Amino acid sequence: MNRSELTKELRALWRLSVPLAIASAGQSLMAVVGSAVAGRAGAAPLGGVGLGNTVFMVGSVFGMGLIMGLDALVAQAIGAGDRARARRLAWKGTAFAGAAGLAIAAVLAVAPLGFGAAGVDAAVAPEAARYLAWRALSMPSLLAFFAVRAWLQALGRTRPLVSATLVANLANLALAVPLALGGAALPAWCGPLRALPAFGAAGAGAAATVATALQAALVLVALRNEGKSEPGGAPRRGELRGALRVGLPIAFHFTVEMGLFTLVGFLAARLGELPMAAHQVALTLVTVSFTLVVGVGTAGSVRVGHAIGAGDAPAVRRAGLVTFGSGAGVMACSALCLLLFPGPLARLVSSDPAVVAAAGPLLGVAAVFQVFDGIQAVGAGLLRGAGDTRFTFLANVAGHYLVGLPVTVGLGVLAGRGVVGLWWGLCAGLVTVAVVTVARFRALSARPIAPLA
Repeated sequence: MNRSELTKELRALWRLSVPLAIASAGQSLMAVVGSAVAGRAGAAPLGGVGLGNTVFMVGSVFGMGLIMGLDALVAQAIGAGDRARARRLAWKGTAFAGAAGLAIAAVLAVAPLGFGAAGVDAAVAPEAARYLAWRALSMPSLLAFFAVRAWLQALGRTRPLVSATLVANLANLALAVPLALGGAALPAWCGPLRALPAFGAAGAGAAATVATALQAALVLVALRNEGKSEPGGAPRRGELRGALRVGLPIAFHFTVEMGLFTLVGFLAARLGELPMAAHQVALTLVTVSFTLVVGVGTAGSVRVGHAIGAGDAPAVRRAGLVTFGSGAGVMACSALCLLLFPGPLARLVSSDPAVVAAAGPLLGVAAVFQVFDGIQAVGAGLLRGAGDTRFTFLANVAGHYLVGLPVTVGLGVLAGRGVVGLWWGLCAGLVTVAVVTVARFRALSARPIAPLA
């Protein structure tokens, strides 16, 4: 493996990574905007958006995992030159995404019934319930976006993904301010709109739902237009089942990881408004950096899938090494920012000095695990490109629940370290998953990998 090959792979990876990172970060930016706007309305709306979005993320990551089973199959089909199969999978996957989104939305709609039993703060619970009621409606659109993404990213046609994400985020910002804060937050020239009442967390949820629907509509238009010259036809028997065999472990992997974050969110909510608000500020900020590295991991998944489809074993190994290095580099920069500018970053999400001060120690913990978080994220992407998704599921179960959870409970609850102790538990789990994921890819890529189909 010479330097020119590594340089070529690095360029190819980043040509794909940058737009995918923008598209990935755009998903989280909607939650960031919702939290930032709600934070101007007080600690209770901020906590409500934080808790509601945490519960929403559990459902959304499960659904996204199901749909991301398409990524490896579509990329490998493109690598093998079978564009007809790739396009069939994309269309069938989009239809499946809509149906799965409706089912998940129905489950999320009843989730707030458990807030009381979970001991959520009385001021936070109703705000979270109203946010979730609106946000759940966006699930079919969100999953459809990811189904179309599998096709576009495998072809390297990422401009529609970026354009749709930018438009959706502008729409979300334009709607969130008046819906969450009320018309009084608008300038005088808005006229009658200034009479609009403030809906708090519910307004932030409604804005995100409308924006997500717009995003899905734009990429569906791109799928239709970009693929007019591609052969289509009905999916062949077993093709979608193959995607589900790959996607189900991804869904369980994502759910297991988010499950621990959700548990930490509930434990933070039991500590009161301030700890919950601080937890939400820190979680919002680290989610942005995480979604950036997820873009790198997704690009690595495509590169690995292309190489496997083409039967190029050295290219698989090369793509993995470059992706691991790139992911670690991105998160090292993020960690440095968290260490150097905790106050200014926290103030981007909350204007409450007490919340900003409480979030500072959490950002310090986050800076410690950022590099490991990046490594495990890109490692999961690389293994996903190879279709080895069961291992990532098992690794996350072991890392987060056999290592992370005991540390979370031990430090955060039993030792009385509060929300900072809870976050050290998250750190322990992420470090463990990162180590075993790197070891797995090294072993897997040491020999030729058979395509999924």
